[in-house]
Parts: sequence; C-alpha cells; structure tokens
Amino acid sequence: MWRHLLACALLLAPTQALAGAREKLAALAPAGLVLVMDEKGNELVAQNADKAFVPASVAKVVTAWLAMEILGSDYRFKTRFYLDRDRVLYIRGGGDPFLVSEELARLASALVAAVGKQPLSGIVLDASYYPSDIRIPGIEDTDEAYDALNSALAVNFNTIHAVRKGKTVGSAEEQTPITPLAISQFLERGGQGRGRISLTQSPTVGLQYAGELIAAFIERAGGSVKGKISTGAVPEGLEPVYVHRQSRPLSEILAGLLLGSNNYIANQVFLEIGAHRLGGPVSLKKSLQVANEMLGRHGLTESIRLEEGSGISRGNRFTARGLVQLLHLFEPYATLLRSGDGAQFKTGTFSGVSTLAGYADTSKHGRVRFVIALTSNDGAMRFRLLKAIQSEL
Repeated sequence: MWRHLLACALLLAPTQALAGAREKLAALAPAGLVLVMDEKGNELVAQNADKAFVPASVAKVVTAWLAMEILGSDYRFKTRFYLDRDRVLYIRGGGDPFLVSEELARLASALVAAVGKQPLSGIVLDASYYPSDIRIPGIEDTDEAYDALNSALAVNFNTIHAVRKGKTVGSAEEQTPITPLAISQFLERGGQGRGRISLTQSPTVGLQYAGELIAAFIERAGGSVKGKISTGAVPEGLEPVYVHRQSRPLSEILAGLLLGSNNYIANQVFLEIGAHRLGGPVSLKKSLQVANEMLGRHGLTESIRLEEGSGISRGNRFTARGLVQLLHLFEPYATLLRSGDGAQFKTGTFSGVSTLAGYADTSKHGRVRFVIALTSNDGAMRFRLLKAIQSEL
C-alpha cells in the first residue's frame, strides 16, 4: 500500500507544480497568451494558446531561420564594380544590408588597388537588383531610421547620422565623411543637435547618397572622382574589376539583427532569400513563396503567416503552437539570440503589442521553449511572466 501511495505522490507532485505555475501566470496576465513546451514536446503551460497574435519583431526569428537554412551561415552579400575604357566606374548593388562606413573604407582601399589612382571620370549606380517601386507592408506607416526604405545599393542602413548646429551640419561619426546630399537632407529634415534620419522619401535620394559616400571613401583611399554621379545600367559584356564580399558572414549579420532588431536589415535579408532561390531581381512575392514552401515542409503555413520579414506589418499572424514548433527548428541557431538570466530570446514591440519568445532554463523541466504575447504596452510584464516560468517550472 505504501508503495502505491508513494507512486501516487510522485505523480501528483509535478502535476501540482504545473498547476501552480499556471495559476501564477494567469494571475499576472489573465488575458495574456502563454505557451511553454519542454524538450520532448510536452505542453507544460497553455494559456489562450489557440489565439492568433501579431508577432511584431519576434517574426525576425522566422527570417533568421529561413536565412540560415537557405543562404547558409557563411553567406556573403556582394557588390560588384566595373570600369569602362573611359574610366567610368559602374557599381551594381547586391542588396548588402551592412555597407556601413567601416565596410566602405575596406571596400574603397581594395577598389583603388584594383583600378589605380588615376581620376575616375564618373560613377554610375546600378540598383536594378531591386525594383524601384518595392515597398514593404508597414514601412509606409513610419519614418523611424530603423525602418528605412530597402534598396539594392544603400549605405549606413539608408540613413544619415549627423550633428546640426544652426545651419551647419557635420558628421556624427568620425568614420563617416559628410557629403553635400547629407548636409542638404539634414538641413531639410533633421533637428538641432545629433540625430539620424532615414532616406525613405525617394529611392533616388538614398542611391545618390550611396554614390557620394562611396566617392568620398575612394578619395580617402587615394583615388579621385572628377565626373558626376548618376544612375544607369552596367553595359552588356563589361566584366567586374572588383567584387566586394561583405566582411561579415550572414551568421554575424543575423546575430546583430536579432539583438538590434533593425527592420531595414531584416527585410534586406528576407528579400535575398527569394532572389537566391528563384533568381533576381528581388521581390517580396518571391521571398514569400520560398518562405511558405519552407514552412509548408513542416506543416506551418497556417500557423505562421508572413507579409514581410521584419515584423513591422500588423498583417503578420502567428499561433503560439506554430512558433513553438519553429523554435524547435531554430534551436541549432539559438546562439544567435540575445541571452541573459538563463534564457535566449527575441522581443517584439508595437503599440498595443508586447511579445517575447525563445528558450529558458528551468529547475524541474530543463530547457523549455516559450511564447508570450500581450495586447498591451507593458513590456516589463512579458519578462515577469518569463521569470515566473523559470521559477515555477
């Protein structure tokens, strides 16, 4: 008899612990969505888990998984340079999301070494890899710098970081030269003091700034540009004189993306997924097709619905069970996520939306996968719920 009683007690203990965890989570956020699953796929907590929710930037986990699976961890974005007999330099953008100033300095040194220091008679920018009318759902609703317009050829995330004092504008970064367009744009749209503006009003503005900044770095590297900067196509039959491979592998770009949550970077990566699989030019339609094919292989097309790759669109819709399954697929790449206090996670924040998803260590159930979604602006509550999951499980 005592053995039977002991066995019953052992069975009841974990059940009671789970009930206690559920009660605590329900008390903290009764309307919140919470799903916790252990490594064997057992649901430990499921509160409002059948409701679809807006993932916000948690959607970047899906983009990162697609990118690692389709492009690979060491994938490098490329920018190609061509020189004709008149020393006109043609630059064909390849959608590199990380053509930041430090990368441009490296690029310019290699380019000048390849073409020589004789003056260039002009620069022609070819951004045809991206359609000029490309738009990402949700981007039109914001002018935040991290939501800049996506482009085949953009520098510093298609933004300008400057300091304004009266009508004087200078660079806010020692490594970034100031250019005429940067000055005029910041005088028109920037406030006093230090700030960053996005180049969202026209694709040609961002492209012109890319050309001016590349020209400035060419001059820093010992070259010179005497002619004008214009847009156009690379002539047929002209071979590249230099192909710049991004110094950061995709895995490093994604780690920065999942930490900083830049929507521009996320959709540059997302657009590359479709073009890599189906051929250029990029299109949102191609990337969504590839994404849905990949999700469909795992039965996730109904539970993870994407409109774009950053989470900025409120048209994105996930279910908790779908995202928990995706987290299982993403687990080989979990080290890309932000980590701290025994958890690896990604946050998502919109007006009226706070989400959190990832992996957490618990004392009784080991490593678990979790999804938390709140229809509120209480970003701290999602972390209180995570702490409750860790302490009660």
